Amino acid sequence: MTIFGDIVSKLLRSARPDACIVSPEPAPDPAAATVSTDAPFPAPTPLSGVDVAAVLDARVRKSGRALDWRRSLTDLLAALDVDDGLAQRSRLAGELGCNGPIDDPATIERLHDKLMHALAANGGKVPPPFH
Repeated sequence: MTIFGDIVSKLLRSARPDACIVSPEPAPDPAAATVSTDAPFPAPTPLSGVDVAAVLDARVRKSGRALDWRRSLTDLLAALDVDDGLAQRSRLAGELGCNGPIDDPATIERLHDKLMHALAANGGKVPPPFH
């Protein structure tokens, strides 16, 4: 699963804990592989109006940690129990087309913005200024 797909899956599971959310990834067929440049972001199961801020706020409260997901990518990933290590952030940057050195604060800020915009593009309700 992609990092972005994992993020969406965890948001969906948190927003709808009783729902059975399955997003299988079929094995790729190398003969039928095509690259589409039409979609700006990976397209996992749509968020269908999930209030991203409410879900993340609830997860932060439940964790008991002081996480500032609105400003910090690593805090956002931690709130969702997604590995926030350098390798994972680098993969996420590749998935979302965010260029630059992944250890640079400006790149991380752009990646956080791109992630929030990608969540909105996939149907999530995100707080200003991300929509």
